[in-house]
Amino acid sequence: MSEKSSNSSGSDEDVDPESGQPVELGGVLSKWTNYIHGWQDRWVVLKNNTLSYYKSEDEREYGCRGSLCLSKAIITPHEFDECRFDISVNDSVWYLRAEDPEHRLQWIDSIELHKAESGYGSESSLRRHGSMLSLTSAASGFSATSTSSFKGHSLPEKLAEMETFRDILCRQVDTLQKYFDSCADGVSKDEFQRDRVVEEDEDDFPSSTRPDGDCLYNNGSKEKLFPAANPKGMNGIDFKGEAITFKATTAGILSTLSHCIELMVKREDSWQKRLDKELEKRRRVEDAYKSALSELKKKSHYGGPDYEEGPNSLIKEDEFFDAVEAALDRQDKIEEQCQSDKVRKPRLTPVPPGDTYSTIGTHRFAEQVEEVVQNHMTYSLQDMGGDANWQLVVEEGEMKVYRREVEENGIVLDPLKATHAVKGVTGHELCHYFWDTDVRNDWETTIENFNVVETLSDNAVIVYQTHKRVWPASQRDVLYLSAIRKILATNESDPDTWLVCNFSVDHNNAQPTNRCVRAKINVAMICQTLVSPPEGNKEISRDNILCKITYVANVNPGGWAPASVLRAVAKREYPKFLKRFTGYVQEKTSGKPILF
Repeated sequence: MSEKSSNSSGSDEDVDPESGQPVELGGVLSKWTNYIHGWQDRWVVLKNNTLSYYKSEDEREYGCRGSLCLSKAIITPHEFDECRFDISVNDSVWYLRAEDPEHRLQWIDSIELHKAESGYGSESSLRRHGSMLSLTSAASGFSATSTSSFKGHSLPEKLAEMETFRDILCRQVDTLQKYFDSCADGVSKDEFQRDRVVEEDEDDFPSSTRPDGDCLYNNGSKEKLFPAANPKGMNGIDFKGEAITFKATTAGILSTLSHCIELMVKREDSWQKRLDKELEKRRRVEDAYKSALSELKKKSHYGGPDYEEGPNSLIKEDEFFDAVEAALDRQDKIEEQCQSDKVRKPRLTPVPPGDTYSTIGTHRFAEQVEEVVQNHMTYSLQDMGGDANWQLVVEEGEMKVYRREVEENGIVLDPLKATHAVKGVTGHELCHYFWDTDVRNDWETTIENFNVVETLSDNAVIVYQTHKRVWPASQRDVLYLSAIRKILATNESDPDTWLVCNFSVDHNNAQPTNRCVRAKINVAMICQTLVSPPEGNKEISRDNILCKITYVANVNPGGWAPASVLRAVAKREYPKFLKRFTGYVQEKTSGKPILF
């Protein structure tokens, strides 16, 4: 992905005149949307301590699609993916990928620097907000302290504390009252002593001489040397009055406090009932939360790309299997409901003459088709008795499923072979419905959509199909050539063989995409019809025919799904597919002329 930043793209940016640092940065990053759409390119903007993203740069005027405040954001570079980093704020997580490791480092450095320069508590923010920040912090701190002091204490404990505080306050009032009384007595004594000193020394006080020689006695010396005592005492404070006022004030406080205590005691019962109800509600909510969380863990439903199939997946193998099994169960239930509600309309699918299927085509893949057909006729029909490499994994009536465990570079490539016998249908009919794309959706429940990319001949087509996703596994798609052939028997006593082979090819009109993991297949449905002679001169009916089926599958699923999960899914799904498909053909051919 291309990324634009202040260092590489020349995208628009503003610069802080004080710090010289960019105020706004914008660029392209890949953002994980969900498990359906995966990684999508988004225009990401870093501005004012906020990281926002838009669908594209041209759609910025329509508003952002999401934003994160970076004040408490945690930026985590991915341990394995060198281009990815995650930003988390509480429960919200953004998964982002840059074009390369260098651009990832630039983004992380820019976000960290922008976060430090723009967040509260930095030097620049203090200059911008001034002293109001301190006032706000102090007020909020006082509020938080006052509120938190009541946490974790019952009402009886708080009442006991208030009783204690009242006793302490009473003792303090008595002590202060004694102090104020002492101060008031000291002031009165000082005034009395001062008056006595003035009266004793008034006659001996020195006089001043006028320029004409007369003596002038200072009759006003008392007022000049000793100012008149202020009735309010030193510094104009009436200690007696203040002490009386303080005592009255504290008495009112104590009275109010006592009244509050009485009211609280009276209302304690009603509060306790309310508290019990709230605790019961909380208990129910907590139980519901734990139950939902437990169910969530059972489904292994995680929101990020680390908890689905991938090279660095964090999901455990047993959780992966449980999630896949739960998803398959849901699909089965949905399909059962759809089948019960769906009324199949008869389709008139023209069947070309048998000679068309027995001829070798002239298209560009004709030689490759012939080689695949001969290999299946040589090796797929061999008996597996005595071969220790093949393991019997499923046996249900006439159906037997064998598997040979093969791994290459950690990817499961187990060849699978199944044998089955179905009454009432012919090999031609089974192979026709298996090959005909017009009826594919009638019996195939794992396909999300498909289309014929190219028709090579009357008996060979190239098909592209995507399979329904089974979370947490990645979605798969397949591009393959499908050919139907009739192999004539060399001996008159042997039955003819009908075969449909599907094998992967490449085509310019169906290139691999990042949305799906491209699987490689080599699958064959080989059928032989056995006829038991009817009694007397009766015509052959469907009761007299039996079709022997040999189904072989060599699949390279690609991706990173655990081997045990792939083997478990194959063991579960292949028998279901055979029973579902053969039942469908029996239903479609019932009451119709036999097609040999």
